[in-house]
Amino acid sequence: MCTKFYTCLSVVLMLLLSVGYTQAQNVQVTGTVSDETGASLPGVTILLKGSTTGTTTDLDGKYSISGPASGVLVFSFIGYNPIEETIGNRSQISVSLSPDLSDLEEVVVVGYGTMKKSQLTGAISSVSSREIQEQPITDARQALQGRAAGVDVVQPGSKPGSAPQVRIRGRRSFNASNEPLFVIDGIPTVGGLEDINPQDITSMEVLKDASATAIYGSRGSNGVVLITTKRGGAGKTVVSLDSYYGVANELGRIEVFDGPAFAEYKRESRRTVGNYPEGPATEEADRRIFEPVELESIALGRSTDYVAGLMRQGNIQSHQVGVSGGNDKTTFFVSGNYFKDVGVIKNQDFSRKTFRVNLDHKINKKISIGTSTLFTMSERNGENFNPLGGALQENPLGKPFDDNGNIIFQPTSDGLRTNPFSEVVPGAIVDETFRTRIFTSIYATWEIAKGLTYRVNFGPDFTVRRNGRFTGSQTNARRGGDATGSVSDQTTFNYTLENILTYNKTFKSVHNLNLTALQSFQQDRFEETSMSVLGIPAPSQLYHRLGDASQITGANTNLIEWSLLSYMGRVNYSYKEKFLVTGTLRADGSSRFGENNRFGYFPSVAVGWNLHQESFLKNSSKISLLKLRMSYGSIGNQAITPYQTQALLGRTAYAWDNTAAFGYRPNTIGNPDLKWETSTTFNSGLDFSIFKDRIFGSLEYYVTNTSDLLAPQPLPNSTGFGGFLTNIGETQNRGIELSLSTLNIERGDFSWSTDLIFTRNREEIVSLPGNRDDLAAGRFIGQPLTVFFDLKKIGIWQTEERDEAARFSDRPGEIKIQDTNNDGRINSLDRVILGSAVADFSLGMTNRFTYKGFDLSVFVFGRFGSMIRSAFHDNFNSLFGRYNNLAVDYWTPNNPTNMYPRPNQNQEFPKYSRSMSYFDGTFIKVRNINLGYNFDAAAAKKIGLTSLRVFSSIQNPFIFSEYRRVHKGIDPETFIDGEQGVEGGVINANIAPPVVQYTFGISAKF
Repeated sequence: MCTKFYTCLSVVLMLLLSVGYTQAQNVQVTGTVSDETGASLPGVTILLKGSTTGTTTDLDGKYSISGPASGVLVFSFIGYNPIEETIGNRSQISVSLSPDLSDLEEVVVVGYGTMKKSQLTGAISSVSSREIQEQPITDARQALQGRAAGVDVVQPGSKPGSAPQVRIRGRRSFNASNEPLFVIDGIPTVGGLEDINPQDITSMEVLKDASATAIYGSRGSNGVVLITTKRGGAGKTVVSLDSYYGVANELGRIEVFDGPAFAEYKRESRRTVGNYPEGPATEEADRRIFEPVELESIALGRSTDYVAGLMRQGNIQSHQVGVSGGNDKTTFFVSGNYFKDVGVIKNQDFSRKTFRVNLDHKINKKISIGTSTLFTMSERNGENFNPLGGALQENPLGKPFDDNGNIIFQPTSDGLRTNPFSEVVPGAIVDETFRTRIFTSIYATWEIAKGLTYRVNFGPDFTVRRNGRFTGSQTNARRGGDATGSVSDQTTFNYTLENILTYNKTFKSVHNLNLTALQSFQQDRFEETSMSVLGIPAPSQLYHRLGDASQITGANTNLIEWSLLSYMGRVNYSYKEKFLVTGTLRADGSSRFGENNRFGYFPSVAVGWNLHQESFLKNSSKISLLKLRMSYGSIGNQAITPYQTQALLGRTAYAWDNTAAFGYRPNTIGNPDLKWETSTTFNSGLDFSIFKDRIFGSLEYYVTNTSDLLAPQPLPNSTGFGGFLTNIGETQNRGIELSLSTLNIERGDFSWSTDLIFTRNREEIVSLPGNRDDLAAGRFIGQPLTVFFDLKKIGIWQTEERDEAARFSDRPGEIKIQDTNNDGRINSLDRVILGSAVADFSLGMTNRFTYKGFDLSVFVFGRFGSMIRSAFHDNFNSLFGRYNNLAVDYWTPNNPTNMYPRPNQNQEFPKYSRSMSYFDGTFIKVRNINLGYNFDAAAAKKIGLTSLRVFSSIQNPFIFSEYRRVHKGIDPETFIDGEQGVEGGVINANIAPPVVQYTFGISAKF
């Protein structure tokens, strides 16, 4: 009996061991991965599902991996649909990946987490690395223009280092900032994006509605832009080289009179008042109105183009080396970049050096740590250097150089005008800005239990900015006086500390629950020291030894601190991935507000319905995605300058017993009841993908109402104060957004696809104190936040209208203004709303073509229906004939135009001169044309590369605009709000001319 028992037991054990041995045996699998055309795909990731075992395909698309027969291989590659294959008893598995055209299952960064596109309930637009890399840009914000619906990005001119202005779904606030929040690798930043290398960016997501932005609370009141930088992956170490170089030429300029045209303009100004005879010019008459140097130029046919003398051919270059790779436990991405942009105006350039280390490490199965660290140094020359204004006004009949080629400081006898060429003499004017920044995102995650994760983020951000200026004696600003110099040192330290708990669980395979809880603290400290002097003894000292100057004209220090304490809870729930619900509650406490209203509470809720999961659409061959979304929520705005809620003192000077003394007086009125601006948004959206993903996109409609606006309230002068900051008025933004992508043609080796972005936003003031317009502040109920409110030019008085002109104290040849109230007088009561810098709508379109190894993309962008004020057309449009003038079509008895008034020696500027400066700001720009060639893997392998692409691009080759074509302007693109020395909607000499760039580059991987 025992023998039989042990015999049976032995047999059972042997069978179990043999089964265990069989299961333990790994199968060696090899194969090839190709794309839809059959071409091999190098760099495809193959992972053994549920493990950390993985590999990548080589240059020929081949791979080798081992795994159990029950194992599942997951093949994935960016831009393609992943495929899963069970190993079974197969030793060879070759697969073909199909392009993921709609990216419906793409994982999108949503803030404090990620989510599949098909599960989103908020309004989010994405810009991929491909779109970022298609054009050479200085600032990552430039990549958003025309690529993300609902995002209005403008960048006037071409001054190196200048930042674009971004507005998401319009402006909400009068006085608080309308700038969106930028979050880099999970850390909110206040230091700007000019330090970030665009080539390090993987994607940019724009959060637009309250549901999407509420997780960032008050910091996200104007929208949020999430920036994710590149990270390494397990597998072979990859070395990449990306480099391009380009040249830039001015694309038009403001046209002024040459010598002969200016001479005739000056003669006409004298004819108007009877100081020059009618008819052709004569030498005798010229001698009475021109000085000797002008007469000499007229006789010699000499004419000086001062603007041309300040211009040059610019250039742009970028060179980057990146290294990425890792293993099962540690992955890394390291990059170094050098970038330089040399402007077309002399003494203007910007250079930047960046070094990045992104590191992720798994300590064990439960704990991971990582960092994203950026170190950058930049130098900008000519930030405040704007010589074009003086050059445009300089008399072209002057003599800029003597017979030996030396600069003549005053080309004419006019004491207020100096030679513009002296401004660009080396060392004459120095304007340097040096910036050093260390920005780090450090994280640690701990999987406490299955589905429950704790994450801590710490983001220190340290910036040092130093600006030094020197203005020499031989410049127009000093006109032979003592040289001046100044230095400003600014130090900013900002840090964010966040504690995040995330719980994710699926119940009964149909209920998915994701919970997020956040506690966050952010603090900012800004210090500034500045000093300015007069009388620098030696020009070679520039601004480096200000203590040697004869007079200190200013010295100051400043400290500004603020902090923000926040709590947030978010719930994401889905049923069968069909019905989606997101709820968020955020509480923010800001040191910028008074004690009575320091905390603000901002809830939001969003729902989504994936109709394509319903039975009546699930098997549809034409619809692969159809999702309805709806959200409603509130968000606050605390972006005001710190200390505005407090009663502050100001220094005052007085005489104490006939002795000069300083004292202090009340300077501002405190307002402890100041509270948060609140924006409440309703958003509805439709996401769709049809005809086998050949057409896909999203359509949005939204309404945002903002109340309790932070703005100054005027007070009677008798109070001793001009006003105080309070909460007044309401605004509204409503709009429609469309994002549409189409695959137009896909035949053999040729394909053509189109991306279209349409944005229409209506911005208006809903209410103001007393329910009446605020004329002093230029605010009008029912109109955008800023408008052009001025007299309206309706033409030029003609000869036959002499009597009617006289009723308004005008004469033929002068500007004719609309008498709005028909009272027979022209005054401030005749002002009307002419327009606004806010566009009616904007449009971006990218067409991409591929044929075998060639690829071509064409990006076109346009803004329609905005108005601009061209300061050139009043500041440089005088009548006297003393300074040079825009080359305009001016009125004479023999040229009865309605464009511009007649020159007049007795009027330096025309009556109502500003009325000549308002124009339609509509434009269409061909932003970028990029042509590239990708060498096949075999050709690249012959020279030791994994991949190789060469490309050439043209940026901004064409601008179509009435302002350029008819009115001889340069570029109608300008800021909506005033900044960087430029008023909102205004074009002036601070703006460098637009340029066309031709670049050539190479991208290679080893």
